Amino acid sequence: MVKRRGWVRELFVYPVKGLSAQPLDRVVLRPGRGFPNDRMFALARPDGRYRPGTRAGLPKQEFFALVSDHRFAALDTHLDTETDVLTARVAGHDVLKADLSTQEGRDDAVRFFTRVLDLPVGVAPLLARESGRRFTDAAAAGDGPMDWISLINLASVRDLESRTGTVVDPIRFRANVYVDGLPAWSELDTIGQELDLGGVRVQAVRRTKRCAATEVNPVTGCRDLPVCTMIDRTYGHQFMGIYLEVRTAGVVEKDSEFVA
Repeated sequence: MVKRRGWVRELFVYPVKGLSAQPLDRVVLRPGRGFPNDRMFALARPDGRYRPGTRAGLPKQEFFALVSDHRFAALDTHLDTETDVLTARVAGHDVLKADLSTQEGRDDAVRFFTRVLDLPVGVAPLLARESGRRFTDAAAAGDGPMDWISLINLASVRDLESRTGTVVDPIRFRANVYVDGLPAWSELDTIGQELDLGGVRVQAVRRTKRCAATEVNPVTGCRDLPVCTMIDRTYGHQFMGIYLEVRTAGVVEKDSEFVA
């Protein structure tokens, strides 16, 4: 089998489901575990199935997220994963600073996002956090998938742009790892294979079927591009990227080699 070599262009973690991507220069991975701090918080729907102490994986529809709540994209948020302090900015101005390790800070955050989501009086999101669990989209498939990491091949995004005459920001796909240097769409053919991600062995486990969250412009927060429809009409499927399961421990850094 011919090995294709590329490199890791970007690494991102999303500490709060649906909120801003946070770039990383390096990440420490462990077997069977995802990115540290990825999707460790979420804003659950008050009329949904999440309740504090819930250990089962839940589908994305149980949470406020970009797929249905595009206003999140207009917020520039950052969670300090050492202190649990969440900040939010709009148009360069601070609009929230909340210590999520305290009840007061959690209450402040809930009030803020209640306003952002324009919820009715008496309705508020539940700030979800469960030790050892992640609120990833794949979590609904079980505890193993909960810890998969997501990868996008930038060549595939460029091919979509070229064939449709549009500009597609890769951040729309909210992946953990963005790689370059591989043939477009070659990642879809790696399912079941072991790959080398910056010296860490990973297995490609599933193609990523895209949802309406990709329609939201990550800069403006507006729904402005029917990405799923574009992919389907152009290629006859709705996949962009793959999920990986970590097999060995190690450190992955930006610009490290990726071998598929």
